[in-house]
Amino acid sequence: MQAELRTDETGDPPVLVVGAGPVGTTLALALAGHGIRCTVIERSMRPSVHPKMDYINGRSMELLRRLGVADTVRERGVDDSLPTTFLFTLGLDQAPVTSWHIPPVAHLRDAYATADGPAPVEPYQRVAGSVLESTLLDAVRAHPLITLLSGWTLSDLQLDADGVTAMVVDPETKQRRALRASYLAACDGARSTVRRCLEIDLDQRGETSAHCSVFFTSRDPGLRRWGRAFVTLGARGVTLVSRDERNAWTASVPIPRGEPLTSDPIVLVQERLGYAFSLDAVHSVTQWEGSLSVATAYGRGRAFLVGDAAHQFFPAGGLGANTGIADAIDLAWKLAATLSGWGGPRLLASYDAERRPIGLLNRELSADLSDVFRRFGRLAECGVSAPVLAGLLAQEAHHVDNIGAHFGYRYSTSPVIPHETQAAPPWDWRHITETAWPGARAPYVRLPDGSSLFDHVGLGLTLVDLSGLGIGEPLVRKAQGRGIPMTLLAVSDERTRRCWGRDLVLIRPDDHVAWRGDNPPDDWEGLLDQVTGWATATPRLP
Repeated sequence: MQAELRTDETGDPPVLVVGAGPVGTTLALALAGHGIRCTVIERSMRPSVHPKMDYINGRSMELLRRLGVADTVRERGVDDSLPTTFLFTLGLDQAPVTSWHIPPVAHLRDAYATADGPAPVEPYQRVAGSVLESTLLDAVRAHPLITLLSGWTLSDLQLDADGVTAMVVDPETKQRRALRASYLAACDGARSTVRRCLEIDLDQRGETSAHCSVFFTSRDPGLRRWGRAFVTLGARGVTLVSRDERNAWTASVPIPRGEPLTSDPIVLVQERLGYAFSLDAVHSVTQWEGSLSVATAYGRGRAFLVGDAAHQFFPAGGLGANTGIADAIDLAWKLAATLSGWGGPRLLASYDAERRPIGLLNRELSADLSDVFRRFGRLAECGVSAPVLAGLLAQEAHHVDNIGAHFGYRYSTSPVIPHETQAAPPWDWRHITETAWPGARAPYVRLPDGSSLFDHVGLGLTLVDLSGLGIGEPLVRKAQGRGIPMTLLAVSDERTRRCWGRDLVLIRPDDHVAWRGDNPPDDWEGLLDQVTGWATATPRLP
């Protein structure tokens, strides 16, 4: 049955989202959470069978928690009592070289619940990308503010000063029709049609590589001869991933670029693992291109690139989908603010200024970890002994102890954040730096009643008043008088005050700090102009 298009009073959907993968559905749900209607078009009629990504970091789980879907994702994900292990092997026919470990989700949840110091609200979660996609699609279909059009394909795009005209193909009539929207978000993947239509180039680091992945089920106990492993990295060029810690697996091998694969991929995997495991079924085989690329711009006019349309990384370190989810949350609240009238023209422009530097950073992190995996294979091929390989890999184990990389990115050059002139606090790869530095994620704290402060912030801006004197109340009234949705959150807790370092902290809808101070600013109106995108200057505060 054809879905009915929901539009605003002009007859156009305020936002058109192209692509209903995890990033597109996150964006749609975030927009709906702000009361903004959107239409999502997706070329596929059903979610992909192939699992794709398989790791949601703690920061993404915090963001999904705000959307109300985190618990469902955990219910459908991998058993939280199991550890996450990376196993390095010369072949399953011999003992592993070494392993890296991430503690089980359940262990981290207990540790975070009693932590007296910096910690995430949520731990990570392993879940197959196809399961995540299906879960988010269920939420999208159930939301009254979202129209999902499955089987629709975007073929062309035109921009003008007032909006976007997308040429789409109706799957029922096979006819092209024009779909008009105020804004467009391209979540249509690495080979984005929207990016091509916008004529935005990719900044590529190094050469691309070709790979084949096979999704299969096997109950062969030999695949776990050396214990459970999330990822088994074979020195002969194979990556085996346990998708559900039961019988579902994917295995990837590099293949020659530009040449069709003529060999049976299962035979290739068996040869490179050094073990001819028994097979229950093959569910899908895909060929894909490995790339380290970031778009030269994250949008043009009223169209924006999000997720893989904006950046592509190697599937190492869980950076691809997680970066895309954060992109979606950043863009969603800025679109909502603009469409609701309280966001100025510089607010949407700040999407590129904030998220593209993070894309460039994560490209380097992905490249670094991928180099470790490739170096392991090269050294093994040269005959380097297993003890030496283990010693070398031990120096690289910090790659999976990287909570600072997931939680510590800061929007240090954003035009809508009044940055401070004093030196920024240090950044730590292995730990969350507990700081309310403008541009950083606000520190997580448990309030005296045991609840998370994050669960008390509003949908718009939130002014956290830790003064105990009510000095934030008149500031919030002024903001609300301008039509800015701002919540006052008065917190009387010395632990939180010491952690946040100021009496007043202004938090954005994405949990990042917009401003902080011990006293009301001399020019509150000017500060509001800046953080909402109306100001033309970006002053730095003392």
